Amino acid sequence: MIRGWPVATVGTERGARRRRGGRRAGVLVAALLAAGLAAGCTSGGSGDDGRGSPQESPTATGPDGRPLPPVLAVKIDNAPEARPQTGLDEADVVYVEQVEGGLSRLMAVYATQLPESVGPVRSARESDLELLRQFDQPLLAFSGAQSKLLPLIDRAPLTPVEPGSKDDAFTRDSARAAPHNLYVRPHRLLDDPPGEAALTTGFRHGPAPAGGTPEDEVSVRFPAARFTFTWSDADRAWKVSMDGAPATDGDGDRLTASTVVVQDVTVRRSGFRDFLGNNTPYTETVGSGKATVLRDGRTYPAAWDRATAEDGTSFTTRDGEPLNFASGPVWVVLASGD
Repeated sequence: MIRGWPVATVGTERGARRRRGGRRAGVLVAALLAAGLAAGCTSGGSGDDGRGSPQESPTATGPDGRPLPPVLAVKIDNAPEARPQTGLDEADVVYVEQVEGGLSRLMAVYATQLPESVGPVRSARESDLELLRQFDQPLLAFSGAQSKLLPLIDRAPLTPVEPGSKDDAFTRDSARAAPHNLYVRPHRLLDDPPGEAALTTGFRHGPAPAGGTPEDEVSVRFPAARFTFTWSDADRAWKVSMDGAPATDGDGDRLTASTVVVQDVTVRRSGFRDFLGNNTPYTETVGSGKATVLRDGRTYPAAWDRATAEDGTSFTTRDGEPLNFASGPVWVVLASGD
């Protein structure tokens, strides 16, 4: 149980070693303690991320004022060998992030529904910790991380879920080659989805603003990846393509988004490298900048602002008015503004 809600218990040998080493800060969630895994820091608590900043997260509550169960975030492989992915069509929010070599990975967030399977699951990055601070003690499903990053994950206000932390939560697809064949089963982690109120992203939904520019297709380029969003009047959604090919789910159905955000961010070098020695980019999601919002077959110039890591991100029009998103899945492409 997390804050009185049914959440599958999680425990790892690595979590036990963390406690013995005395490196955990914050309050232990009762069910995770019983299962043998220390939680990073409950909402409203504080710690340290190795850079002196507080480790806090917002508290999501339902209409009755009760704390909500956490959202589930899954780090998803986006190499060509990993496609088509599973479970992306049921995500409430999909973040597109740059990784080593100019390639991309995805972070899918689930609050209103839980797929049977999500993946392929891959490793976490330092940027993920800042991105996820906007949620209340989220579950983060991932497969490994650099050894120097693990202490930061330990101290982050989230619950890490890795292979081995829950015996039946992860499975391998024998028809695919490793490492592109690991999947997580969300129902083994959460009994029920937490609901829309747990999406403390700062996004607003409602009628489209005035103006906008009619647009049939918008492409965003990373150094070694490309995403294209094509408007479909029939579907009332943006069809997703990756590297020039239609993006589909495991059943062959096209992936779509009701709203697409191309968010100009700073992508800088981090203090981490992959096993080949390539520097891992760090995507800064706290701050402010320009963005382009796609909805209803139109594009809208916008400004984004996220004052602290605990805040969601607000989007406003050129006139400073809140910019509403369309109801449905949101894709956020975190693109370098350089």
